[in-house]
Amino acid sequence: MPSFLRSLRVPHRRLALALLLALLLPACHPDAGAAQAQADAAAPVDPIDQAQLRKALAALQPQRPGTTDLYVVGFAGDASEDVFRNETQYLRQLFAQRFDAAGRIVTLINHADNLGAQAYAPQASYDNLADTLQRIGKLMDKREDALLLFLTSHGTEQHELYVQFGPGEDADYDTITPKELRGLLDDAGIRNRVIVLSACYSGGFVPALKSPDTLIITAARRDRPSFGCGNTASATYFGRAWLIDALARTTDFVESYRLATAEITAREQAEGEAPSYPQLYVGARIAPLLQRWRAQLRPVAAPAYPYPEPEVEMETETTAAPDKVADGKAGQ
Repeated sequence: MPSFLRSLRVPHRRLALALLLALLLPACHPDAGAAQAQADAAAPVDPIDQAQLRKALAALQPQRPGTTDLYVVGFAGDASEDVFRNETQYLRQLFAQRFDAAGRIVTLINHADNLGAQAYAPQASYDNLADTLQRIGKLMDKREDALLLFLTSHGTEQHELYVQFGPGEDADYDTITPKELRGLLDDAGIRNRVIVLSACYSGGFVPALKSPDTLIITAARRDRPSFGCGNTASATYFGRAWLIDALARTTDFVESYRLATAEITAREQAEGEAPSYPQLYVGARIAPLLQRWRAQLRPVAAPAYPYPEPEVEMETETTAAPDKVADGKAGQ
């Protein structure tokens, strides 16, 4: 494959390769028609998914002048496990009810129950994330408002976020790198950012994402896994500690990191797991903006987490990822 194609996202790589074949084969070549057909069929667009995306983006409300609005994007990357969907669905409930973000939340979800005619949310894909960030970038006041981006999935030792679009070993998959994620945010013109990455080795995203206007929380250090993925729990260690427990006690993201880290450390020690070492980065300019945002919030209790713990007898073996990312799935 030509080297320039490796830098494109999966759907775009397929389309570019098909178009390249069509260009290389002259019209008189007996395979020219087949190449054109391949180009036309490459990277098919899922009309149901696109309808879900249009619906979600159309429902976003514009910013309120004089108010520091928080826009929220949740990204559940791996369709093979419930915990990522659970946490992203709860993120919507929590931030709508407790953090005054109703009407400014988009959740992108890969899960077996979010496919085909039964889909209720756009897929968690690179392109859908790009389109969502672009739309938010146009709606928000870039000086006054902020984005909270919560990504939950598996992470690889190469510091890539794993994205799987359906259950089973043969499902299509992709990865998102720190550089790509930074590019999406920059291209959307979103300056004020709170980025929370719940994945193994997610500390490796910090160098590419940090800026004076960014706060970053990761579930693990760049060289450590995090724990709790699989289908034997309703939330990951980090999701339980940060999203469910800490944010029920505080609206301060720095304090939520401290509370979550203490809970995770105690749990890892009790269960004999190696430390995951969650990470925190706070840019020099983001703290005053978040303080203004918190000052607007009314005291509202967090909703109950709606997902019960799975029954022990219902445990299922976690679906293995393709070899490319297998190392990153040992923890989360």
